[in-house]
Amino acid sequence: MLKKRIIFTLLYCEGFFVLSRNFNLQKIGNIDWLLNNYNFDNISNYIDEIIILDISRENKNRNKFLKDVNKLIKKCFIPITLGGGVNKFELAQELLSSGADKILLSTSVFENKSLINEISTNYGDQSIIINLDYKKINNNYFLFKNNGFEKLEINLNIFFKNLVKFKFGELILNSITNDGTGMGLDVGILELIPKNFIKPLIISGGVGNYRHI
Repeated sequence: MLKKRIIFTLLYCEGFFVLSRNFNLQKIGNIDWLLNNYNFDNISNYIDEIIILDISRENKNRNKFLKDVNKLIKKCFIPITLGGGVNKFELAQELLSSGADKILLSTSVFENKSLINEISTNYGDQSIIINLDYKKINNNYFLFKNNGFEKLEINLNIFFKNLVKFKFGELILNSITNDGTGMGLDVGILELIPKNFIKPLIISGGVGNYRHI
């Protein structure tokens, strides 16, 4: 039987962890609330990786984010991916030196392509996860950037073919439409992936129970 990789994603916004539904955010609690209500020492035995994203939309406090992250992961012995607003090499360095095994890049994939090569040259391809947020609109797929606020008018077939040339480790395809709904994954976008695409694919957005996996 094919082994599944279960990746647990936490969203962090301006000092609080939040739930997201179609990229609309609901505040849940701070790091103390999270530690008191979730036993991450135990949870980490049942998942393969954790992704923690700072999606603060106005005031990013990198020091507080990293301080809270370190409280959370100090007893988790699984790969940790950190991201959120990584748009220059120095930020990637800071996250990787603060406990991250991998860096997640999203908007910077479109705005600063050289960043991918710079990180991979210094830390290796495996240190980068590229995340693409997308929506299905009138039976067509569109990519979005800047926390889902900006729609991109690009040809996805051409984009995915060019993406093969980039130096990165894995690709996440994250459905904005299904995000937080628990109604299942939108796997239709996988039909746009070229057959020669050899990078590991992670699909996200909409998992509500084990049948969806």
